[in-house]
Amino acid sequence: MFEFKNIFNAFVIGVKAQRSLLYESCLTKCVLSYRSSSKLEEACDIYVRAANMFKMAKNWSAGNAFSQAALLHLQMQSKHDAATNFIDAGNAFKKADPHEAINCLNRAIEIYTDMGRFTIAAKHHISIAEIYETELVDIDKAIAHYEQAADYYKGEESTSSANKCLLKVATYAAQLEQYPKAIEIYEQVGTHAMDSTLLKYSAKDHFFKAALCHFCVDMLNAKLAVQKYEEMFPAFSDSRECKLVKKLLDACEEQNVDAYTDSVKEFDTISRLDQWLTTMLLRIKKTIQDEESDLR
Repeated sequence: MFEFKNIFNAFVIGVKAQRSLLYESCLTKCVLSYRSSSKLEEACDIYVRAANMFKMAKNWSAGNAFSQAALLHLQMQSKHDAATNFIDAGNAFKKADPHEAINCLNRAIEIYTDMGRFTIAAKHHISIAEIYETELVDIDKAIAHYEQAADYYKGEESTSSANKCLLKVATYAAQLEQYPKAIEIYEQVGTHAMDSTLLKYSAKDHFFKAALCHFCVDMLNAKLAVQKYEEMFPAFSDSRECKLVKKLLDACEEQNVDAYTDSVKEFDTISRLDQWLTTMLLRIKKTIQDEESDLR
């Protein structure tokens, strides 16, 4: 009726390999439970216990057992339990089979959205995005899931959570040279931050990154953007970030690579540059060097 034979065989292998009394005890209970009742509830319990046994053995075939439990819960119209088991399956599959992990998480998301649980669905879209980031290195798909998570958070009026997702999108968009998209997000999040007492300090960072994205496109764009940010948020004028951008603009106008490099080094001694900022600043520096070469 259910795929208990496969689970039984897998457990036998696990018991032989591990020689654990706990495995043997749990296996006996699972088999006896199956023989005494054919109820779906008990079948689900067997699969879940099977999955936990696999987890204890660090055998990530646990994902298969959790998936079977989820499917049985769906038969019983127990949507919440099914979603929970699909999440457990996804977590078990993450390292062994990232694609299957994503399939399980998507099944859970479908259930949560059908139930109107959009905040939980958003959380698991982030989990999928992280798998694409770290395991599959597919940035375009990671961006898509961060954007979907942001949309769900916005719909639930969780603006801070939405903005965290959008900032991830902006980071990757800039790296992929999708500067208009990154600029729009940084300006949107910066505007939200400057109107918040708690987040006001972070506004300068968002406007700084937006200015650098403008700079990667065109020096005049960057100059106009800095002026706009100063008008919108006067505190930006006094920030080290704003002063750096202005120095870089001057160096660019003068086509002075040394002045550009010195300004970046001075900034870095106080505020360490992360990988993203370093990449953007090097791209801008290359445009100055290219223009300098063209004049020779």
